Amino acid sequence: MRPLRTFTIEPSLPEELAGLMELAYNLRWAWRGEIREVFRRLDQSLWEQTGHNPVAILGQISQDRLNAVSRDPGFISQFHRAYAELREYLSKDGWYGEVHGHADSPRVAYFCAEYGLTECLPIYSGGLGVLAGDHLKSASELGLPLVGVGLLYQQGYFRQRLNADGWQLELFPRNDFHNLPVQQVRQESGDDGGARPEPLTVEVDFPGRKVKVGIWLVRVGRVNLYLLDTNLPGNTPEDRQITAQLYGGDQEMRIRQEIILGIGGVRALTALGIRPKVFHMNEGHSAFLGLERIRMLMVEHGVPFEAAREAVVASNVFTTHTPVPAGNDAFEAWLIERYFSEYWGQLGLSREQFLALGRQNGNNGDEPFSLTVLALRLSSSRNAVSKLHGDVSRKLWSGVWPGLPVDEVPIIHITNGVHTGSWISYDLAGLYDRYLGPDWQEQPAAAKVWEAVDQIPDTELWRTHERRRERLVAFARRRLRDQLQRRGAGSAELAAAEEVLDPEALTIGFARRFATYKRANLILQDTQRLSRLLNNPKMPVQIIFSGKAHPRDNPGKDLIRQIVHIARAPEFRRSIVFLEDYDLSVARYLVQGVDVWLNTPLRPMEASGTSGMKVAANGGLNVSVLDGWWNEGYSPDVGWAIGSGESYEDLDYQNAVESHALYDLLEKEVVPMFYSRGQDGLPRGWIGRMKAAMRKLAPVFNTNRLVREYCETFYLPAMRRWGVLTAEGFVEARGLAEWKQRLREQFSEVRVESVHDNMNGVSRVGRPVRVEATVFLGPVSPEDILVQLYHGRLDADGQLQHGEAVDMQPLGPPGEDARVGYVAEMPCQWTGLAGYTIRILPRHRALPDAREMGLIKWA
Repeated sequence: MRPLRTFTIEPSLPEELAGLMELAYNLRWAWRGEIREVFRRLDQSLWEQTGHNPVAILGQISQDRLNAVSRDPGFISQFHRAYAELREYLSKDGWYGEVHGHADSPRVAYFCAEYGLTECLPIYSGGLGVLAGDHLKSASELGLPLVGVGLLYQQGYFRQRLNADGWQLELFPRNDFHNLPVQQVRQESGDDGGARPEPLTVEVDFPGRKVKVGIWLVRVGRVNLYLLDTNLPGNTPEDRQITAQLYGGDQEMRIRQEIILGIGGVRALTALGIRPKVFHMNEGHSAFLGLERIRMLMVEHGVPFEAAREAVVASNVFTTHTPVPAGNDAFEAWLIERYFSEYWGQLGLSREQFLALGRQNGNNGDEPFSLTVLALRLSSSRNAVSKLHGDVSRKLWSGVWPGLPVDEVPIIHITNGVHTGSWISYDLAGLYDRYLGPDWQEQPAAAKVWEAVDQIPDTELWRTHERRRERLVAFARRRLRDQLQRRGAGSAELAAAEEVLDPEALTIGFARRFATYKRANLILQDTQRLSRLLNNPKMPVQIIFSGKAHPRDNPGKDLIRQIVHIARAPEFRRSIVFLEDYDLSVARYLVQGVDVWLNTPLRPMEASGTSGMKVAANGGLNVSVLDGWWNEGYSPDVGWAIGSGESYEDLDYQNAVESHALYDLLEKEVVPMFYSRGQDGLPRGWIGRMKAAMRKLAPVFNTNRLVREYCETFYLPAMRRWGVLTAEGFVEARGLAEWKQRLREQFSEVRVESVHDNMNGVSRVGRPVRVEATVFLGPVSPEDILVQLYHGRLDADGQLQHGEAVDMQPLGPPGEDARVGYVAEMPCQWTGLAGYTIRILPRHRALPDAREMGLIKWA
């Protein structure tokens, strides 16, 4: 039965509690324990039942309870402190305002397909979303004028259940937006009263129709996140499903979602009156935003495509997260044509020109249209998410810049981090407050702050950690019992669940997305050896697994099934547990309570990984393959490395080698160190490593450092480039576009004609080699090119390896024959076989990187 009319019922808050709604709708509570405690104290059972959702609590709590707490002096005092803290926090500028001045409106727009901000807002699937959520939180802490854009999914990612055989099943409960910490954005009303303003919407063109998009607001401290929703009356049933599921559906559903995110997101910001100068695409899902920005500049300012493109490219930032081609969205030409055949005409492009934007080889008509390639081509700032991932990404996308040495492909790395305040346990936060002071939250990237970790008494740190392990074990037992009850387990099995795990035993955690390359079963390769390790009565060990496999990843699901079956074996029944439905709440219990975090990816498949960073900030120790962030973070005093970064062609052999290395580490080093206790019962060696991990890793691998690095490396330069190129009617953008077109037409005539040096095949360390080159310019001006001496060591094949470039200086103006002499000195700093060559690149004052155009001539 459809209702005649719909309306919203809001809680009737006593006057003394008026600020509770503001507290509930600002996710500052997601990382401030003092604010969370207000809602937990309001109703402990509702806090758990609602999945830690203050908005749902206020919608369900009885009026009697509200009236009672409004007369409770203790609660009112606690509430007033929390509310005053929020108001004071929102009024401050933060680091950005103090250094760069107050910004009245957002300067940076951050686009991502998912955000992991809190478990009660399930619009995330894993690491990408959690990173994006932490990015917004740190942007808020730093006062960065940033706005987020994403999609509000009706069902979000799936809830996981395991059947009696341990096979993953997927459930898709619907999100009730009106009981989530999101608020519908409505049009501004000029009325003095009367009807409530209509929801604000924008339209996106689809084949033969327009799709209406609603906008919802999430307040993340000082930062606003706008989420887009197509489940609106007036849209077709098919189009209402576009924002139904995160990563759901087929390729056509994926392209629809990405059109809504990229094109709809730009239009939503425009409708909100927000005009950022910089757009950050976090992964390729939002890459279409670059095209929409170009189209809008063409319409609003009358600039041609190439000039508009220069302004957009200069102010776009792109972060790639996926180290394998298959993980990057790409669409066949027919699908692009279905959705963009009218759009490319608005850009003044032909079909072939449009498709070339998303292909590494623009002339290859069989190559799919890649959103990652589109994002790379429409950005001037590009990064991978760890040093090793940077190496992988440069190789993977080198085809976008043919002719460049792989190590010079213009993709740098900015290593990921975590938002420290969101992941530190309440107990440890109190310890940090006492010994580190408030700066551990306000300046978590300051190494000096974390040096005070050494002042924490070993006894206090260890007792705090033991309480967290006990809490983790209690949580795991409750969770396991609930799992068994849902499966219809008998009383004996339910009773046994109360005895799994030992609150005093060495506890290993393994929790992440169950993709096969993450090798969750590496520690299960030799079950007899594992049994001896776990069941040693003097030094017991236990493992807690958790994680989801993608609904279409049957090999990943089979890994889960294998673990569940092994956990049911008599010898492992008390020491191995798999917890269903991994989410942010389960993650917090794990990273705060485990002793060891296990990570066993197939190197170099892990782009970064962030769960181990959360563990380190909580004093846990990592045992990991040297992949992703651990390749940078590892040192012998903060954890353990499995192997030395080797790789083998035979995967089975590699699994065997690395599983034995893992067993050896655990048997000979990890477990003995944990159980090596003094007369006071403290594992002093272990505690020393805990402190080293906190001191060394926490200030580096956090998102306050990350966001500040993005700001200084990418955002601020992009703002300046945008200002220069768009000033005075886009005169610089127009000029740059015309210059590029002219140079592309003329560059083929430029060449290196001769090269001379002042040696006879041998030089000495410390004696520079003078190199001269004659360059034929043809119609090109000397100011438009950069001539470089490119030198370095030679590898076994006689190829230049990791070369360095030295700019060559002209010996004079060009002669009548259009030839110019150039000279440079090549440093000789090491012995052995070396080599050099000469190259020519474009040069322009508005070109941020000479390699960007992909034009290069080698001698």
